[in-house]
Amino acid sequence: MAAGSAKLTRAVGHALAAASALLLVAGCLAPPPLGHRLAALGTSGLAFSLYFSRRFANYQFTAWIIAVVTAAMLFPSQFLHPAGLDLRNKWVMLIAIQCVMFGMGTQMRLHDFAGVLKSPRGVLVGILCHFTVMPLVGWLLTKLFQFPPEIAAGVILIGSCSSGLASNVMAFMARSNLALSVTVTAVTTLIAPLLTPLWMKLLAGTLVQVSFFNLMLEIIKIMLVPIGAALLHDYLRWAAPAGRNLTRGVAGFAAVWLLTLAAGLWGWLSLRCSENALTLLAMGGFLLSAALVGVLYHWLVQRRPGVDRAMPTLAIVGILYVTAMTTAAGRDNLLQVGGFLFLAAALHNTAGYVAGYWLSRGAGLDRNSARSVAFEVGLQNGGMASGLASAMGKLGTVGLAAAIFIPWMNISGSLLANYWRKRPAR
Repeated sequence: MAAGSAKLTRAVGHALAAASALLLVAGCLAPPPLGHRLAALGTSGLAFSLYFSRRFANYQFTAWIIAVVTAAMLFPSQFLHPAGLDLRNKWVMLIAIQCVMFGMGTQMRLHDFAGVLKSPRGVLVGILCHFTVMPLVGWLLTKLFQFPPEIAAGVILIGSCSSGLASNVMAFMARSNLALSVTVTAVTTLIAPLLTPLWMKLLAGTLVQVSFFNLMLEIIKIMLVPIGAALLHDYLRWAAPAGRNLTRGVAGFAAVWLLTLAAGLWGWLSLRCSENALTLLAMGGFLLSAALVGVLYHWLVQRRPGVDRAMPTLAIVGILYVTAMTTAAGRDNLLQVGGFLFLAAALHNTAGYVAGYWLSRGAGLDRNSARSVAFEVGLQNGGMASGLASAMGKLGTVGLAAAIFIPWMNISGSLLANYWRKRPAR
């Protein structure tokens, strides 16, 4: 019975893939706008067909990224302003990025940071390689390709970001040192508010206006606040009663404070406080909101455990949304430099893999650990780069590198992970 069901599933997948391929070919041959619609349907159908494939299921997210990029390139206005709405609005983008980071954070655990004590040399090598090789290689590539200033700044930005959870997925697929990969991701995320603005100031300060303090606050707002809320949920799962009561008290104060701000306190403060003081108050509000969200999410998961399992899917949907907005906003620029930007992505990514692996081996790490470091160095947090570009008001230029780098990193990471999986280290 199970064998028959598996055969039926494969048959459905093959039929859907064949039909989607025909639609894609027809879309390339037919004149617009019919051709554009057929091409968008074809790429979306191919992505959906991978759901039925055991062999290519790991590439489904990458296929959806390609489908979204194709559709956004062909129909930019429909993505940016559907039904008169502005989906590129700064606050909408911020909420979407925070949802992505929160979804990623629910897959992290506080004990991930304890891995620093178990493998300090591996973690140190991973961090040093990640925050030296990638920013410098990104800067060199901007000199090689002579990108316009804001697009060049985007290449440096994604090179200066922390590693993302994609590196953990690839390490798991490759059967390398997953514990080391998870720890390096956690630590690079934690120190990104300091090192990412530093590299941007040093390498991209002449390309775009960079304020170290403002960029640091944006990273805290985009990354550490939602991830902190997710880690607070993890803490509440095993916390002592006193710790739980204290956390709930902070969340209660946060709820009162935020309601007071919404009721008019913020307007009163804005007339009497300096800009820097208002910035610090706003950041305090974000941190308090993290405590409130963490407690509410923990309460919800206790009653609906399925919500926790759905969070990675929410993160994926958020990444697809951000990629679509970035592509649609920067369509004209992509048509001019897209080919060179793709080549830069491939070179940047490959340099990360090669440098991460061989520098780790030179530092004395075993092959499995070196493979994990290679993923940590080569795979950047594209969602973070897109969020920062949106916060800078330059999604269509500074954010373009992320739109190209995200799909390529997933393709190359999947290929390398499957290659190493078939060649286990002794």
